[in-house]
Amino acid sequence: MRNNHFSLLTSHFSLNPLSQKNSPAAKAAGSEPKFVFGAGLLFPVLFLVGIGIVMVYSASCALAVKKFGTGYYFLKKQFFAAMLGMAVMAICRYFPVRLLSAMVYPIFLLAVFFLILLQFPGGGYCVGGAVRWIRIGSISFQPSEFARFALILYLAYSMSKKQERLKDFYIGFLPHLLVLGLFAVLIFLQPDFGSVVILGMITWIMMFIGGVRIAHLCLSLTVLIPIAAVFLFSADYRFQRLISFLDPWQHSATGGYQAIHSVMAVGTGGIFGLGIGKGYQKLFYLPEPHTDFIFSVIGEELGLVGILLILSLYVLILYKGIRIAMNAPDMFTSFLASGLTAAIALQVCINMGVALALLPTKGLTLPFLSYGGTSLLLNMASVGILMNIGSRGQG
Repeated sequence: MRNNHFSLLTSHFSLNPLSQKNSPAAKAAGSEPKFVFGAGLLFPVLFLVGIGIVMVYSASCALAVKKFGTGYYFLKKQFFAAMLGMAVMAICRYFPVRLLSAMVYPIFLLAVFFLILLQFPGGGYCVGGAVRWIRIGSISFQPSEFARFALILYLAYSMSKKQERLKDFYIGFLPHLLVLGLFAVLIFLQPDFGSVVILGMITWIMMFIGGVRIAHLCLSLTVLIPIAAVFLFSADYRFQRLISFLDPWQHSATGGYQAIHSVMAVGTGGIFGLGIGKGYQKLFYLPEPHTDFIFSVIGEELGLVGILLILSLYVLILYKGIRIAMNAPDMFTSFLASGLTAAIALQVCINMGVALALLPTKGLTLPFLSYGGTSLLLNMASVGILMNIGSRGQG
């Protein structure tokens, strides 16, 4: 039986893949999981990408006309990224998983290289006061997004190799915490405190699923939370962002501006929304309406019905991702599917939480919907890998 918390969660429902893969029911299922997992993931993802293309155009049209003289600027780039993302997803769907496990350390080192490159003059370029992007010709990408994938891949590989000793502090816990620390320091130097928090949450979730001792995980929280608090208060803009989050109306002209207009947009939409293209807050009131706050534009133009549709599609993706992780054919793919699913789920929760003023402002895209090539490509690659793993697992 698996030495992780999945075995505890699934034992009550008889879903443990290692105990069922040779059962008559599993044999009778034949190739059914391939269809279920493939279609079950592909449909919501393509639906979200399609909605995203439409909403990116709606949210960015006025901004694009003002900046670039054409309302189609962001639409064309998002459409190109979506087409490229589909190709990447198809490649990842059929890419041999054993080769992916062999590429763990090259991908890890490449992610570290990109993050270090940002610290050198000319290595990256500044957006919004932070150096988070690398530009190669006309192509730009965000190394922290790639680092997230590299960390998940490394943790999945490392924990699968150490599964019998994951409860050992010096083998199952400390090395993974040190790797997280390496990424955290490099990303914090950009600075990007929010991405560091997300990486920490992903690492914690994966180690919990893997079966790392709860005492060790709690110990990490008692150490990391005070450190995070020090970093949070070490920069005035982060402190002001927190104060504004606690009372945005008191800081309506400064730190609370985004939260107020985001909530106003969602509230204005009502049940059925104002209609696509008829939103008001995107007209230079709501900052970054096509990226960080596209959920607010969706709420205003598609209303509660549109929001519930979006949530239903995300829940379907999450459900399928969990099923794939629980029924994966081996520990490496099980951990990998868990990490990729957790990353998408966290991104959705944090972005929506910010849009609804439930969390402090954090520049994070909404998977498959927001404008942003790096995020879209990596999320679609993640879905391709999930479908790949699902096609090999037991239903």
